[in-house]
Amino acid sequence: MHWVYILKCSDGFYYVGSAIDLERRLAEHEEGTYCGFTACRRPVMLVFSHATATSDEAFTLERTLKGWSRKKKEAIIAGHYDLLPELSRCRRRMRGEAEE
Repeated sequence: MHWVYILKCSDGFYYVGSAIDLERRLAEHEEGTYCGFTACRRPVMLVFSHATATSDEAFTLERTLKGWSRKKKEAIIAGHYDLLPELSRCRRRMRGEAEE
């Protein structure tokens, strides 16, 4: 089983990642094992996780979530999946207005 997760960092930023062993990976984030995005933003809190069957699915979902706006991430964290289509439309409209 592969996991995709979102952490909320101490400074309010969200971090999206994936792992095979979610508990171990969370401990590594919390301990600052690797010098990366979360190392200087501890403590971190797990706010969302989703299990996938394959590493390809996890990688695809991770890349998708990393491209999402903060509002979309907060909607999925809160379980408001019904808001995702509207939040996607709003972002597309904003991009269209900026390009004109």
